[in-house]
Amino acid sequence: MILHELIDYETLRIIWWLLLGVLLIGFAVTDGFDLGVGALLPFVAKTDTERRVAINSVGPTWEGNQVWLLLGGGAIFAAWPPLYAVSFSGFYLAMFAILFALILRPVAFKYRSKRESARWKAGWDWALFIGGFVPSLIFGVAVGNVLQGVPFRFDDDMRIYYEGSFFGLLNPYALLCGLLSVAMLAMHGAAWLQLKTSGVVAERARSYGSLAALATIVLFALGGLALWYGVDGYRITSEIDPIGPSNPLLKTVDHGTGVWFANYGNHPWMMAAPIFGFIGAIATLLSMTARREVAPLLFSKLAIFGIISTVGVSMFPFILPSSLDLRSSLTVWDASSSHMTLFVMLIAVLIFLPIVLAYTAWVYRVLWGKVDEKTVNDKNGHAY
Repeated sequence: MILHELIDYETLRIIWWLLLGVLLIGFAVTDGFDLGVGALLPFVAKTDTERRVAINSVGPTWEGNQVWLLLGGGAIFAAWPPLYAVSFSGFYLAMFAILFALILRPVAFKYRSKRESARWKAGWDWALFIGGFVPSLIFGVAVGNVLQGVPFRFDDDMRIYYEGSFFGLLNPYALLCGLLSVAMLAMHGAAWLQLKTSGVVAERARSYGSLAALATIVLFALGGLALWYGVDGYRITSEIDPIGPSNPLLKTVDHGTGVWFANYGNHPWMMAAPIFGFIGAIATLLSMTARREVAPLLFSKLAIFGIISTVGVSMFPFILPSSLDLRSSLTVWDASSSHMTLFVMLIAVLIFLPIVLAYTAWVYRVLWGKVDEKTVNDKNGHAY
């Protein structure tokens, strides 16, 4: 038997769909609180010292957290080439805005305290805000557009044509998803701040985090209602071949209102995803109100897991529907790399992902503890 045939093609496709979800959730859970802290910076910290406390709560770990974004992009490129080609071409300007904001963040971390000028520091503080708010918003807007379908098509030679525009991405439902993403990550950032800081910064984080948790609950519910009543979902109407060739044009697709909810009727266990989303956000709100420290962070992670998983299980087996040419829609069954490629990559993941997880856990253990004014004002320290 050839080695890669130890796992059949259908199973590998499912495994890589799950791994893509793991990487996206991993990014949101880790770098998500970094983005949330940046978005909350003007609100939770009023003085220079307070801002330094907030910044230094994420300063030692934000670079390592961004590894999950790189892993996610790499996984899309290698495991789902058509998805990479369409999304990184069609969302080019949106991706540029995200990268610009993410580039601002490390520059702001490094240069903010290079001068004592209040105007200089304020400028970099706004750069940190942009570096947190803009990616949070655009990631959510992108998900909202994916749920609605993206205007692309393949010709008979499998060349990709994208016929949308940047401003076309900013439609009402996508903006609703963008606001949900901002609220969710702000909630997560606040949960991190009230755990890692003390005093007035932690108190403000608790207040704003409670509002963000409430907004997350409301916006998640509104997103679901809009998906049921106003946003068409997609379904395959031809015979499905889970081990067929990676050619989207070999199937037929239909769409209609409420179709994204069909999986919950066919597989009731999938209801766990939205339930986790609501329970996590509600528990975050209650634990913040009760002035807990560790619990809000754990529950906000549960909310993120549930909300992102809801998108995945609602759309399965679709990973990028096409609103322009329904049959061009990309699914788990017709948009993957070859059997051998998926197998080799899986071996690499099984080797290196545990190393990444172990290193991440070790870093957080070493850097555990609260950040306070004494820490950031220590002349012998390495605070930003």
